[in-house]
Order: sequence, then C-alpha cells, then structure tokens
Amino acid sequence: MKKVLFLGVVLGLGLLGAAQPAEIIKRCAGCHGPSMDRKAFGKGHVVNTLDSATIKEDLMGYKAGTLNRYGAGGVMHGQAKSLSDADIEALAKFIPTLKK
Repeated sequence: MKKVLFLGVVLGLGLLGAAQPAEIIKRCAGCHGPSMDRKAFGKGHVVNTLDSATIKEDLMGYKAGTLNRYGAGGVMHGQAKSLSDADIEALAKFIPTLKK
C-alpha cells in the first residue's frame, strides 16, 4: 500500500511541474504564429490543422532527433528536446483547439 501511495505522490508532483500548453506555445509563435496558423519559414503544414496524434508523433520525432521534415529537424529538435512527454501530450491536445 505504501508503494502505491508513494507512486501516486511522485506522479502527482511530476504533473505539477508540467507547463501549461498556452505558455509553452509562446515559444512556437515566432515561426508558427500565435494560433499555430502559419507555415514555419513558408514551408510545411499549418500546425493547427493537424490532428492530435500527428502533432504528438511529430514532436516526439523532433525531440528524438529522428525527424527532419522540410529541413526543420535541427531547429525543431532544439525546441522539442526540452519538452517532457506530458508537455508534448498537452500540446497535441491543445493545438487543434486553436483552429479559427
């Protein structure tokens, strides 16, 4: 029982440390726009038109350094490497809500 309680506390504290997606997205706005409605560097997708699964998969690929879509792998790796998996999950759910 103590192990379960300890695990719950640890997981709960980890969630407290996760940044809110509206705050994280401010780092993305310079290239993708504040509503994620621009193609970064005039290439690629408008991010807010992608579904959550695609956003998550892409961010995980950029974080791992294994994705280089439109030649943005280096720039995106630099941005994504500091994101936790919880941050990526939150962004993947949040970004599609920004559609106009």
